[in-house]
Amino acid sequence: MTKSLSFASDLGKAGATVAVVCGALFLLLLGLETRRAFRSGRGSVWVALSGLVGVVLLLLAVLRPVLVESAGITTSARVVVLFDDSRSLRLPSDDQRTRLEILRQVARELPTATDSARLSNFRFGRGSAEPVPGGDELQAVALASDLSSAIASIARSAEEPPGALVVVSDGALDRPTKDGANERAALELAGLDVPVHTVRLAEKAPKDASVRSVRLSGTAIAHQPFAVRVEVGCAGGLTCGRIPVIARELPDEGPAVELARGDVVVPNDDVGTVELAITLHRAGARVIEVVIEPPKGDVLPENNQRLASLDVARDRIRILHIAGRPTYDVRALRNWLKADASIDVVAFFILRTPTDNVGATGQELALIPFPVDELFTVHLDSFDAVVLQDFNAVTYGLEKHLANLAAYVRKGGGLILVGGPDSFGPGRYAGTPIAPVLPVRLRAEQRTNGVDLSLFTPVVTAAGKVAPVLAPLRRVVGDRLPDMPGSNIVGEASPGATVLWSHPTLGGEERMPVLALGEFGTGRVIALTVDGTHRLLFSSFAVAEAGRAYGALWEGLLGWLMRDPRFESTSLHLDSGCVEGEPASLSIQALPEHAGEARIIVVRLGSAQKVFETKATLAGDGQPVKVALPALAVGGYSAQVRIVPKGQAEGEDGAQPATRRDFACEKGGDEWADSRPDPQRLISIAKATGGVSVTPENLEQLPMPGTTFVASRRSEAPVAPPWVWSTVAAVMVGLHWVLRRRAGFA
Repeated sequence: MTKSLSFASDLGKAGATVAVVCGALFLLLLGLETRRAFRSGRGSVWVALSGLVGVVLLLLAVLRPVLVESAGITTSARVVVLFDDSRSLRLPSDDQRTRLEILRQVARELPTATDSARLSNFRFGRGSAEPVPGGDELQAVALASDLSSAIASIARSAEEPPGALVVVSDGALDRPTKDGANERAALELAGLDVPVHTVRLAEKAPKDASVRSVRLSGTAIAHQPFAVRVEVGCAGGLTCGRIPVIARELPDEGPAVELARGDVVVPNDDVGTVELAITLHRAGARVIEVVIEPPKGDVLPENNQRLASLDVARDRIRILHIAGRPTYDVRALRNWLKADASIDVVAFFILRTPTDNVGATGQELALIPFPVDELFTVHLDSFDAVVLQDFNAVTYGLEKHLANLAAYVRKGGGLILVGGPDSFGPGRYAGTPIAPVLPVRLRAEQRTNGVDLSLFTPVVTAAGKVAPVLAPLRRVVGDRLPDMPGSNIVGEASPGATVLWSHPTLGGEERMPVLALGEFGTGRVIALTVDGTHRLLFSSFAVAEAGRAYGALWEGLLGWLMRDPRFESTSLHLDSGCVEGEPASLSIQALPEHAGEARIIVVRLGSAQKVFETKATLAGDGQPVKVALPALAVGGYSAQVRIVPKGQAEGEDGAQPATRRDFACEKGGDEWADSRPDPQRLISIAKATGGVSVTPENLEQLPMPGTTFVASRRSEAPVAPPWVWSTVAAVMVGLHWVLRRRAGFA
């Protein structure tokens, strides 16, 4: 309980102010009058004294002094402590401990070193600050250290404003930058006019050579060399000099494939840069690995490797089109490919078979020889897709290269097998290495009985009615299709294949596939069992739409083969980066009409080993669905998602083709790329805000704001009754008047 002297509260601040001002004016006038009186020889000390006492008593009669008794508590000021939770705190400090261990020690000692403050603990990484009970709960898992956003969230909070901020960090911050650390505005303090104190967890950098960054110098284009800019740093007094740098690609299976290597000269405690020219033949997300051979004395081997996911684009699509004979269907496809400026097509037409007796030598009949061996041994990887149309594998010497073609698809190439009298079974593909690649089954007996010449109209399946690959065709003709002049006979769809068109009569309970999509390794395959798609271009059916349906069909097929996002049923991306040992989040967004069950599989690149599998329900509203991934080891991974409509099993009629996204999981990411702490940045932040910067050994030097008394009960008792003050004041004013009269004042 505290006691204090005050004035009656019913008068209010305005009334008390008016009374005090009037009393001051009376005293001023009395002083002037007394001064003139003494100068004229009529001055009297008693007159002046009585007047002074009278004015004071009159003022007290108005203000009415009271004795105030207050009961309450004395509370400490609120101080917000921001603990850095970024992964850089797992790096070593000046001694043998990690920076995280020192941070936890600071969290334990800070309450006793600042016992006059009421601490509120928060952690910061990416985005807003998050409450945390204490430093022991921190795991240093954040992929960024954005102090500015954390302070801004504290400033916007509806909680009690802090009297000070304390930042515990190693100074390796993403925001504010080094240049912005000297300005209050960079901290986004908003309306908070408080000091920001800092605790420096490390002062010296460890002896470390690391891959600081991997950046593209431009755009990655398939089949074309592009530059990867690699920055290598040397810190902590380590002697570096010339350091070898190697870039490799992580394939689905097998060891990493070397793409380029070079050397970079890195001065001590400085950085060096080298540009490596690499070429990738497959578009889409590709994972590359950049490693250095560090000098002796490097204490952090974990950051000698960086994994990067590159989105490789296409400038022009390179197509190898091989046809067994110049039919209407072959000519229609070749002309369409040639007419598209974005497609670079290499086409070969076989005008005769080796058994034709034409009475002339091959040199006399061929414009150029068919370079089958060179195409399928040397140049195959330079093509984005291969189209085999009505082509017999045995007759034209392709059989010995089918293993290469299967390996090409497995590594990411595209393949389209188009029907005709010499395709599929009659083309001798059954039982060859290419048979398992196809999305339809082939049998040996189909070599001699593999064509049905009956006129038929393909049936659009449930999957075909919603598949994005047929969306351009549906926009032109809906689900109508022209009659087809026969089809190759094939077996059932392969496991995981998607059937878009089926035969109305052939096949068993599940009708024979006519148009089927499938995947093999990282490549995609299309099986089209008819050679009559030219009827979408020129026929009585095509007249109404001026033949636009043909281009719409092949635009979708070729686009899906090239993994064009327009023709994918879903899109995938990681919500944030992936680091070793920490959960990640995968966002799946399907097209609005695609409702059902999403089956997610994550496999490890290099081994094709399945590491995770789960399911998620898609409502069909086009909204993204987040899937939590488990903690993954360092390496490259491929996430594959397939949508299966409700009530159906995978591989049935409505299942959509799988969508794929490759990504990398690193040891420490950007937070470990540069292991140097930045104590000077913390000193600059404290100086710019009027705070102080200390080391963990000097926590007691942190100045904390003072305490505040919070009253819970208040009572007033008058020093004297109001009539007493009025009576005494009246008597004194009367006495003053009598003395004035005797002294001769008017």
